[in-house]
Amino acid sequence: VVGSIWLGDCAQVQSSISDYYHTVMRDGLVGTLCAIAFFLFAYRGYDVRDFWATRAAAVLALFVAFFPTIFTDVAEPPCNTVREINNPLVNTIHFTSALLFFLVLAYISLVLFTKTDHPEAMGQRKKNRNRVYRVCGWVMLWCLALLALYFAWLRHTWPGLAPYDPVFWLESIALWAFGISWLIKGE
Repeated sequence: VVGSIWLGDCAQVQSSISDYYHTVMRDGLVGTLCAIAFFLFAYRGYDVRDFWATRAAAVLALFVAFFPTIFTDVAEPPCNTVREINNPLVNTIHFTSALLFFLVLAYISLVLFTKTDHPEAMGQRKKNRNRVYRVCGWVMLWCLALLALYFAWLRHTWPGLAPYDPVFWLESIALWAFGISWLIKGE
């Protein structure tokens, strides 16, 4: 949002984070997703579940980056439109990858970050961190559930919600939740 305002003189919040692909922030969005993929790919973790979950999330982040969304319910495209992709297959790959990406991130936070070799000897600090990981994971899942509700029902029933950009805000909250979880895990 800030980059779009600063570089493109566009104060309009886009409908979703992915819609920034169609603004002057396209390279920033793709670069950020590639950086996230790199960090997830570089994360070693503790066992094979960590390895495969972070690798899957990395690949899914790349799919989100390189298969951009199309405008489906936007009456007029966002400001500073760079170009519009109009391929339903690309759109399907994008949305499927984004959904799976968020689900894998929630799994990482809820299951992998809360693991311990010796649960009976878990200290208070680990218990507190586990609470944060669980809250962050559940926040991500609730955001996904609200997104599903919005796409399945609310956007048709209450079209007046669209100007408030619920998809953008729910995606942002889910990403911030994972970011908090990741930062705490990385100490």
